[in-house]
Amino acid sequence: NGATAPGDVIIGGLFPIHEIHLFVILVIGSHRFSTARLVQSLIMVHAVEEVNKNHELGNLTLGYSILDSCSDVTTALNNTLSFMKRNSEYLDGAEQPSPPVLAVIGDYYSEISIAVTRQLNLEHIPQISYGATSGLLSDKVRFPSFMRTVPEDDHQAEAIIKILRKHQWNWVGVVTTDSDYGRYIADRLLQHATNNNICFAFTSVLPDVLSDKRLDEHIATTVKSITENTNVKVIVSFAKPYHMTKLFNCLLEDARGREKIWVASDIWSDSTDINLKQWNLSDIGTVFGTTLKSGNSTRFKQYLRNLDVNPDHQKNNTFLYNFLKEHQQDPRDTTTEVLMKKINPYAVLSIELAVRAIAKAVVDLCNNRDCKTTFLLPMFLLFLKDCGDTNELDQKSALSSQGEVISRCSESCKPGYRKKSAQGQPVCCYECEPCPVNYYSNTIGVYSTECHLCNITTEYSSNGSDKCHLKETVFLKWTDPYNCALLAFTALGALLTIVVGIIFLAHWNTPVVRASVGPICILLLFSLFCTFVSVILFGGKPNTKQCQARQVLFGLSFTLCVSCIMVKSFKIILAFEFDPSVKRVLKKLYQPYIIIAVCMAGQVVICALWLSLESPRPDWAPVENKEERLHFCNEISYVKFGVMLGYIGILALICFGVAFKGRKLPQCYNDAKFITFSMLIYFICWIIFGPVYVTVKGTYLPAVEMVVILISAYGILFCQFITKCYIILFKQEANTESAFRESLRNYSLSEIKNGDGNWVSSPGTHGGIENIAVDVEAPMPNSLSLDQLTDRSPSISSGESVFSLSPVSNPQLIRRQSNDSKKQLRRYLSLPS
Repeated sequence: NGATAPGDVIIGGLFPIHEIHLFVILVIGSHRFSTARLVQSLIMVHAVEEVNKNHELGNLTLGYSILDSCSDVTTALNNTLSFMKRNSEYLDGAEQPSPPVLAVIGDYYSEISIAVTRQLNLEHIPQISYGATSGLLSDKVRFPSFMRTVPEDDHQAEAIIKILRKHQWNWVGVVTTDSDYGRYIADRLLQHATNNNICFAFTSVLPDVLSDKRLDEHIATTVKSITENTNVKVIVSFAKPYHMTKLFNCLLEDARGREKIWVASDIWSDSTDINLKQWNLSDIGTVFGTTLKSGNSTRFKQYLRNLDVNPDHQKNNTFLYNFLKEHQQDPRDTTTEVLMKKINPYAVLSIELAVRAIAKAVVDLCNNRDCKTTFLLPMFLLFLKDCGDTNELDQKSALSSQGEVISRCSESCKPGYRKKSAQGQPVCCYECEPCPVNYYSNTIGVYSTECHLCNITTEYSSNGSDKCHLKETVFLKWTDPYNCALLAFTALGALLTIVVGIIFLAHWNTPVVRASVGPICILLLFSLFCTFVSVILFGGKPNTKQCQARQVLFGLSFTLCVSCIMVKSFKIILAFEFDPSVKRVLKKLYQPYIIIAVCMAGQVVICALWLSLESPRPDWAPVENKEERLHFCNEISYVKFGVMLGYIGILALICFGVAFKGRKLPQCYNDAKFITFSMLIYFICWIIFGPVYVTVKGTYLPAVEMVVILISAYGILFCQFITKCYIILFKQEANTESAFRESLRNYSLSEIKNGDGNWVSSPGTHGGIENIAVDVEAPMPNSLSLDQLTDRSPSISSGESVFSLSPVSNPQLIRRQSNDSKKQLRRYLSLPS
C-alpha cells in the first residue's frame, strides 16, 4: 500500500495512516484508518504538484513515494527499506527503473523518526520530519541527516510554563508516555517548572502502546492520583490521543475527576481522534492546547474541492483509493467536507515547508550541472543542509484567560504576608506568616516571597501590613497644654520685669534704687526680659533660624544677667576689704561696665564658633510610639552647648563665691545673701538639667530647658527686685534718707568687733529697719556724720526699740574698732557705681 508518482527527483514520504495497535479503533467504515493522516499525505502530494505546476525545477519534475508507518517503529523500519533498496541498486551500478529517493518527509512521531533517521543515515538519505519535536533529535552528532520543520519540545515546555505562570498554577499533575518523546518533554517541563517555582503533585507515565498489559493498571493509578489530590485542579498531558480517550472515559466516571483544567501538548490538542462515550467537553472542563505554527490552507482546501472522487482514478494512491471506495455512495461535497474537517493548519505549513526546502536544494544543486548524473545523491544532503535546518521556527502562543481556578499546594498568601517554606515539603507547599513591624508585602499569591522594609525614617507599618503609613510629625506644639502653661509663666515673668523696671524708673532718686546701683540694675532687668523672651523660641515647629537663635539668645542674655549680679557682688565685698594693699588694687580693677563687656565678649566668641562650625539645625528622631517621629532642634555639638552653659556656670560660681563671702555683712548689706540664694537656685536647676537633657528624648525635652530657664530667671527676679519693690511701694517710710541713716547708725553701734575679732552686740534688740536688701550707694547728707550717728542715742519712730552698747572691759579698743567700722562705711560710699 502506498502512493506514488513518477518524476526526475523522487521524494519519500512516511505517514502513520493506520494505527495498528488500537484496541478501540477510530475508524471510518471498517478500516483501522486515520483520515487526518491521509489528509497530511495529500498535503505533500499537493505541494509536489504545485512545484511541478510552477516549473520551479526548470525542466525537472518531482515525484513521490509515500508509505505507511502504521504508528509502529518496526513497520516503519521495514517500509523504509524500500527507499534504501532503490538507492542500493543504483549505487551497485544495476539498472535503475526509477530515480533514487533523495529525501524522506516524515514521520510524525519522534520515536519512529529516531529509528528511521538512523537507518536512512546509513545511505546519507536526509529526513525532514513535520511533527517529531523531541529534543534528542537536535543532536547533530547522533542524527546528522535529520531535519524538521517544527520546533523542538523545549519550546513547547516553555509555552506550557507560561500558561501555568499566567494563572498562578504552581501545583499541577503531569501525564506522559513511556517513550523518547514523553520522557524528554516531561524532563524539560520539570526543568523549567523548577526555575519558576512550579511543582508536580504527581507524574503518571503510561505505556506507549495500548497492547501493553499494564496499561489498565497505569490508567487506574492515574485516575486515583487525579481524584485524590483535591488541590490539583490542573493536569498537563503529553499522552497520545488514544491514551487520552481511555483516560477520559475512566476518569469521568468519578465526579471528582470532572471539570479540571487540562493543558494539552500538540500531540493531542487539536486531534479529532479522541472519542468520548457519553461525555462532552463541559464534563472534561477546560482544555488549554499548545499547537505548532499554522499555515495558509486556502489553496489546499481548493485542491480538495477539485479532487477527483472517483476511486478508479486514484489507483496510484491506495490510501486515497480505499477512502474514496468507502465513501463512494456519498455525495461529492460530503466526501470533500470530511477531508477538509481533518485539516491540521500546522501540518499545511510544516509539510509544504519540507517540500519547498527539498525543491530549493535541488535547484541549488542542479545549477550549471547535469542532474541526471550519478553525483546527485551524495551531494544532495550537503545542499539540503545549506538550505537551513528549519527547526528554528519563531513560535507564537495565545494565552486565554480562565476564571478564578486555584491549583496550588497551599493557599495564596494575602497582602501583608510572606511565604515560609514548610518543613519537609516541596517549595510550592508553604505557610503564610505576617510581615513584621516596619515591613510590608503588597503582592498576592505565589510571588509574595518576601516582605519589604519601610522607610523607617518617615514611615511605619504594623504587624501584617500591606503598605507603609506616613509617620505623624510630633513636636512641642503651641497648643500643647504644657507649652501653654510655660508660655503663661514666661509672659508673667516678662510682664513683672517690665513692671519692676517702671517702678525703678519712677523712683529713680530714692535711696533704695540708688543703693541698688541704678544703671546696672536696669541692665540686669533688660537681660532678664531677654531671657524670658528666649523661652518662647523653644516651642513650636522647629526651623533653622529658630534652632540657632534660641540657645544663643538665652546664652547671651543670661551671661549679661550673671555679669551684672557679679559686678554688684564685687562692690559689696570691696567696701569691706581691710587689707590696704589689696584694697588699692581692687579699687583700680573695679570697672563695672568693662567687666560686663569682657564677660559678654567671651560668650559671644563661644556662640559665634558654635554657629560657624556646628550650627544647630532641625532634625528627626524616632520615638517610642512607632507611628510618630520627633521633629526637634539638634544641637549637633553637645560639647559646644556644654561650653556655653559652662561659661555661664563659671561666672555664676564667681558670683556665688563673692556673695558667699559677704553673707555675714550687716543687714543693710544683705543683698549678698539674696545673690547667694539666687545662684544656689541656678546651680541646682542646671546640675539636674545636664543629665536629663543628654539622656531623655521626646516631645517635651524642650519643655525641660524651658522650665530650668524660667526657674533661674524667676529666682533672680524675686531675690534681686521683689523685696526692693515691696519697700518702694508699701514701706515708703523706710525709703527715706533719715530712715537710711538710722539703719546705718544701728549697724555701726550694734555690730562691733571685740579684741578677739568677734562681733559684740548690745543686749537689746536692733532698732530701725530690719533686713533692708540695699547696697548703700548714696552719700549721707553733710548735716549728719557717722560720728554723730555713733555718739548719740537713737530716737526712731514710734514702735522701734532703743538700744545701748554692752559694757566691755576695754573701752579704748571698742572705740578704735568702731572708728574702723565707720571708715569701712565711708569707703563703700565712695565706690563708683
